[in-house]
Amino acid sequence: MLDSPYVRRVAISLQMLGLPFEHRSVSVFRGMDEFRRVNPVVKAPTLVCDDGTALMDSTLILEYAEALARPRSLMPAGLKPLQQELHLIGLALAAMEKSVQIFYERNLRPPEIQHEPWVSRVTDQLLAAYDALESEVDGYPAPGAAGFGQAGITIAVAWHFTRQTVADAVPAGCFPRLAAYSAAAEKRPEFLAAPHGDGTYRGAAGA
Repeated sequence: MLDSPYVRRVAISLQMLGLPFEHRSVSVFRGMDEFRRVNPVVKAPTLVCDDGTALMDSTLILEYAEALARPRSLMPAGLKPLQQELHLIGLALAAMEKSVQIFYERNLRPPEIQHEPWVSRVTDQLLAAYDALESEVDGYPAPGAAGFGQAGITIAVAWHFTRQTVADAVPAGCFPRLAAYSAAAEKRPEFLAAPHGDGTYRGAAGA
């Protein structure tokens, strides 16, 4: 479902790579039995290839998508630019992971057994990731500029997810550059076609 930052990251990236796809919005909780028929591991996102092979994990799916889309790519070719791209993607994925952990702790674990020291530790990690991204995002191509690629997508999706789910953990006023960057990215047609939530991607033109 598009309320997962990992699913949304893939949906936006596939569009930007020019790869057509069909999106099935299935909850890993409410639709577990349905999801299990697609992937017994019940892990989102899952990409079912044309030959029926199921791929999981957003990074692995996008590695396969990059191979399908060649020579088109969301990753830089040069070694140094690639190093920086992967550095930023790693920070953004860490922010996603920590946001998801906080959300699950608050919403899936009963209040009487929630572990505040764990939440505090994870929140510190989340803030560290965003502190680093806040200081570096200005050096990355803007959402409307040439060179906007996988790092930009992942940063924007991560920030939007955090603000939608655990906003109190990361006040927007403390990260104005990230807030502005994500807001600009959300205006792109690929982001608008795959909005955060329980809807279904149907193409940028609504087809």
